[in-house]
Amino acid sequence: MEHAGVAERLHGKTVLITGATGFIAKLLVEKILRLQPRVKRLYLLVRARDQDSATERVRSEIMQLQIFLSLREKYQNHFTSWFWDKIFPVAGDVSLNNLGIGNVHLAEDIVKETNIIIHMAAAVNFRERYDTALAINTMGMKHLLDVALRCVKLELVLLVSTAYVNSKKSGVVLEKPLQQYRSYDGQSELDISEEIAFAEAKLEELVCSSASEDAIRHTMKKIGTERARKFGWMNTYVFTKAMAEMLAYEHRSRLPIFIIRPTSTTSTLMEPFPGWIEGIKTIDVWVTNYGMGHLKFLPGDVTTIMDIVPADIVVNAMLCIISCHPQGPLDLIYHIGSSMRNPLKIGDLLHAMFRYFLEKPFVGAEGEVIKVKQLVVPATMDSFYEHMDIHYKMPLEDMVRRGLSTTGEQDRYNHLKREYNFTVAVAEVFQAGTFFKRRFDDSNMQRLITFLNERDRELIPCDSKFINWKKYLMEIHFPSVMECESREATRARL
Repeated sequence: MEHAGVAERLHGKTVLITGATGFIAKLLVEKILRLQPRVKRLYLLVRARDQDSATERVRSEIMQLQIFLSLREKYQNHFTSWFWDKIFPVAGDVSLNNLGIGNVHLAEDIVKETNIIIHMAAAVNFRERYDTALAINTMGMKHLLDVALRCVKLELVLLVSTAYVNSKKSGVVLEKPLQQYRSYDGQSELDISEEIAFAEAKLEELVCSSASEDAIRHTMKKIGTERARKFGWMNTYVFTKAMAEMLAYEHRSRLPIFIIRPTSTTSTLMEPFPGWIEGIKTIDVWVTNYGMGHLKFLPGDVTTIMDIVPADIVVNAMLCIISCHPQGPLDLIYHIGSSMRNPLKIGDLLHAMFRYFLEKPFVGAEGEVIKVKQLVVPATMDSFYEHMDIHYKMPLEDMVRRGLSTTGEQDRYNHLKREYNFTVAVAEVFQAGTFFKRRFDDSNMQRLITFLNERDRELIPCDSKFINWKKYLMEIHFPSVMECESREATRARL
């Protein structure tokens, strides 16, 4: 039987999307509406105190975005009414039972009507408070699954995770599920209930000792990092997302669950237009700060593969999974990235950054033109710290010895110290990605693509093999990142 196609798959369907104001989620909403205007309804779960607040968030943070321009042009004066006919904002919170949906009748409607659930809500800060990350990432999954089990028309649950739940430091990382009671390093037994109880006990202990809010926040962040590393994960974010996957795995026999694991997501390659981005994240931190002259050193192995994937390819991969179910055999886990099909070396990325800012130097707020030099890339962390001593710590100590008697001297000292602190922080946060030689196997994703008909291969292209990295970085991504940085800097000055 011929594959029906992604548009047909979504016809007349009701979809529940959590974390709807996230970067990828907004693109997903736009793509669904553009692909299938006869989708019945999209329930968008957003954090809000009530229904009116949820509606306002969807209006201001989704509906008014530039990514909806083509739909606005298509529907002209009818766009607003058409949009609200398809979109239903839902005030909720995944960290709470029943997803925090206080409207009982609405909650019942969602359970009765929903055909497809796409779970995207997450706390993505690498150094988030442990209690917060557990509540949103791990318990959020539990609460989502509890609702899914009650959905009478449910056909599919698509869970958006991250490829970095795999903490393997080198080699090919397979599309394999994670199971509870198995730490990644194999040294400890991981019990999610015990982790929840541990975090709650630590928080209660801090509160009872009358610790300040700052002290509580700092301590809970530190605990998150310690617990992650104890069980073999890099940071709090990937650890709590890994535990969420474990909970999902335990429901695989009762629910039609599928998990997609994107690698580092970047600006759009093609849709709804090239270069759409929100916020500065992952490698964008390198790009912006290098262009502005703040980042001069980055430790790493220049032959290491930097696995990045444009956001619209991630969205298309999600729709590929939705499209192929239930017409083809599906696996549980799907990686979507570029390291296997179209690897990009860190050395090539950094060279592209140098060439871009050499041709188009950043201009500061006061009109100063920033001239860049090639990044110094120490091959080891020890070598990096030696560079930090020579170029930062020793000059800083010398400045203190000579005295900071003028405002200019104090400003230069503060500038150098900020640059030192920032460079060290970036190096330590990203060292797992700049040294470890990992590639994320995407065999399941590639096999799934073969089920797409020719029309869907054009509608939802999700093969990273065809990305021209030089063209994408130089003509699309870097300009978009710097424009985003300029917008954020302008807002900060207002």
